[in-house]
Amino acid sequence: KRKPDWLRAKVPGGEGYKKTKSNIATNRLHTVCEEAACPNLGECWARGVATIMILGDTCTRACGFCNVKTGKPPVTDWDEPERVAESLRGLGLRYVVITSVDRDDLPDGGAGIWAETIRRVKDACPDMKLEVLVGDFKGNQGDIDTVIDAGADVVAHNLETVRRCHPAVRPSARYERTMEVLRRIKERGAVAKTGIMVGIGERDDEVIELFDDLVAMTSDHTGPRDPRDPSRGDPCDIITIGQYLQPTRNHLPIDRWVHPDRFAQFETMGKAAGIKVVFSGPLVRSSYLADKQFDGLTLPGDA
Repeated sequence: KRKPDWLRAKVPGGEGYKKTKSNIATNRLHTVCEEAACPNLGECWARGVATIMILGDTCTRACGFCNVKTGKPPVTDWDEPERVAESLRGLGLRYVVITSVDRDDLPDGGAGIWAETIRRVKDACPDMKLEVLVGDFKGNQGDIDTVIDAGADVVAHNLETVRRCHPAVRPSARYERTMEVLRRIKERGAVAKTGIMVGIGERDDEVIELFDDLVAMTSDHTGPRDPRDPSRGDPCDIITIGQYLQPTRNHLPIDRWVHPDRFAQFETMGKAAGIKVVFSGPLVRSSYLADKQFDGLTLPGDA
């Protein structure tokens, strides 16, 4: 389907873009910006911001929306945590996002490499905020805790879509399991973030239902309770909402173009449901302007 005018992205170019591209190539880093064909690549790289992807560039899952290649990953690079940390050292960046492919082939799903990467990056760049976008580790609580407890400033795990669309969009994941990962992030005291796409087959009422589920299912930090219980904890802190763009004809088709006015309504509704930061717009992606999303939070100890 032909893209509407509001989906035009900035063409890559400029000195900032070239510098970021050179740094990525020199340090042999993978980025989700390239692998997922993100429409914001030009804008973000020009700002000196990129989303680094660890654990290789081959995913063991085959989600219906994702452009990252799937298959059997090559030999795992155990030196990757040190190389990522050294590439970020001395760059003076304020905020960095790291994500990864799913590695269901590894006994711990890659949790050990994740934790080592987080610790090394925090040691190398103590003044930089670090956000990590992780998988579900097949629901293994120990592996999830290993990553959360490594000390990233934000731990994100994306829902991607509404409950009904999960079997088609995320065949190897489950709606409730993702909610449990987000609940666990909050329970361990970290900032929790998630993201969804629209225009992939969902209805507007299902997006609103997702907001309510997110607040109810992630705010219970002590086990099953009545959702109306006022003693429940804080829910998931941040959600991003963006337009789904079909990477190739082999991926799920675009169901509709969502107008910017509807994205503004989603933002209002999400905040009304109790989510602190709702970042909603046609070109919004989980890592897009992630520093500004974080700045929208009021954290313990803030004025």
